[in-house]
Amino acid sequence: MTAPLPDARLPEPRLSELDAFLLDLNRAAADAILPLFRGAHGLVNKFDVGFDPVTEADKGAERAIRQLIAARYPDHGVIGEEYGEDRPDAEFVWVLDPVDGTRAFIAGLPLWTTLIGLRFQGKPVLGSIGQSYLGEVYIGHAGGSRVVTSQGERPLKVRPCPRLTDAIIATTDPEACFTGAELGAWTQVRAAARLARLGCDAYAYAMVAAGTMDLVVEAGLKAWDIDAAIPLIAGAGGITTDWRGAPVGPHGGQIAIAGDRACLDEALVALRRSAA
Repeated sequence: MTAPLPDARLPEPRLSELDAFLLDLNRAAADAILPLFRGAHGLVNKFDVGFDPVTEADKGAERAIRQLIAARYPDHGVIGEEYGEDRPDAEFVWVLDPVDGTRAFIAGLPLWTTLIGLRFQGKPVLGSIGQSYLGEVYIGHAGGSRVVTSQGERPLKVRPCPRLTDAIIATTDPEACFTGAELGAWTQVRAAARLARLGCDAYAYAMVAAGTMDLVVEAGLKAWDIDAAIPLIAGAGGITTDWRGAPVGPHGGQIAIAGDRACLDEALVALRRSAA
């Protein structure tokens, strides 16, 4: 298991307050996103060469989240994919990806998520993965994780899977996201695993926490792609590391998320050879 995250230094009333506010942020993001899903979402390509889509849903959701944070906690910092950094060295910093999986979003697939993480003194301590079309918010910290739906909530727990040969694994798009050496490492891991799913983006992280998947391997991630998942996975009993098996740094990079340490260790045999 991962070492306990530093939210133990936060008094329980403060942690509960921030947890409740995180649900408010998810509702605000959903209000901005859902009217545009499978509709006129205002697609723009960020790149002159290649394709990196952004929509009005991405921008509107991040604006809504930032407005609530500024009103409630004006001394908190924010790092967001769409609007950059504001006081990134503050004691509390929110890390935002308003629509992770924009390609799924524009294709009408309900695999995109809203990622909201909170750093305390530089470390991720609270996070959520929200899929508002399905009415799900996966939320947690080192003390425990849960999924919240309109029917109520239930705790999240990873499942035992000590052997990679029994694992259900995922990555987003191996040909687009991995370098040649990274693709070779992924190919080895995939060849050993029972089943692989592609294109799930961060929804796959939530499925590891929920105990339906066992391992996610990604590369080239930014902080906003992974910060929200680290405390959520830890609270469900899982592990998040880089490809060397070390803690994830503040800027993302090559990431492995697993429900079972033994399964992760088997995957790291291949991943370490291509670790940056």
